Amino acid sequence: MTLEQLGFNSTLDAYRKDHNLQSFEIGRVISEHKERYLVLTETAEMDAELIGNLRFTAEDRYDYPAVGDWVAVSAYDEGKGLIHAIYPRSSLIERQAVGLSGRIQIIATNIDYGLIVQAVDRDFNLNRLERYLTICNSSKVEPVIILNKIDLIKELELKAVLAKTKERIKQVLIIAISNQTQAGYTELDSLIEPGKTYCLLGSSGVGKSTLLNNLSGTEIMKTSTISSSVNKGRHTTSHRELIILKNGGILIDNPGMREVGIADTTGGLELTFDLIMESAKNCRFKDCSHQNEDGCAVLEAVEAGEISEESYENYHKMQREKIHFETAVHEKRKKDKVFGKLMKNVVKERKRNKY
Repeated sequence: MTLEQLGFNSTLDAYRKDHNLQSFEIGRVISEHKERYLVLTETAEMDAELIGNLRFTAEDRYDYPAVGDWVAVSAYDEGKGLIHAIYPRSSLIERQAVGLSGRIQIIATNIDYGLIVQAVDRDFNLNRLERYLTICNSSKVEPVIILNKIDLIKELELKAVLAKTKERIKQVLIIAISNQTQAGYTELDSLIEPGKTYCLLGSSGVGKSTLLNNLSGTEIMKTSTISSSVNKGRHTTSHRELIILKNGGILIDNPGMREVGIADTTGGLELTFDLIMESAKNCRFKDCSHQNEDGCAVLEAVEAGEISEESYENYHKMQREKIHFETAVHEKRKKDKVFGKLMKNVVKERKRNKY
């Protein structure tokens, strides 16, 4: 396996030379388990950890490796390695960490395409699709919607689902597939390019593991039988992992996400809700909140049926989440700053008492 097959490129190589990293091997993080990282190089896999300096100078989650990262690594024992540096990321998919206010969870890095998988039967939810689209758009990742389990509904129902999705979500590729019959797989296979990295996104039980197995040509991920009561597969993926597909594409699988909390949405909301943004240009007031102002072009478009009312409400819900997250981050930084000053004073006091 060459570095190019893993996705290494000239930009990363230039960074390597500019920062004098030639003495280290180049590796890509393919899985992560409690601050230990499985790193794949041209010649081997190694169980790696951060050198002490990187660990002690890390200020937040962004300073630690994640699945998809390129790292400078050295071997110190058979199958063991040390990570000396993390290469710059071309993209980063993240969400709010569940239950941790103001903190983020990195899903994967250096992604080219986000494959948003949703089942067309009981799981189908346009609001959730818009959430995943916002995450992809914020992360500089091209989204592709994969509507799975089309074998479980009638053809007329599928046409209605596709029409509803295309009416609300513009300019995003939509591929309808069946993991069981493999209908739609020809179009999906044509999307997968050697050296490009794809990330599976979606809730539990939508068929991501079976999709991965079908694309790879082998049972990489275990799958469970479908529950007859809810028509959902029992999800078995428990961690993120980078896998090389049979046609040379690189795919990252993820555990199902019950909550898709919005974190940094810089540019993401604007791209996802482009119809709202376009209408907003015609509002009477520049600082229009698009909620109750006179002369609001967005509200007029909603009343005229040009903008979906559900999409409009979803936009405001995510906008509120964004503001809440940014406020929580600000408060956390203030507390961390106070704590940092306190610790410095404690250290100074100890030194003073020592002498």
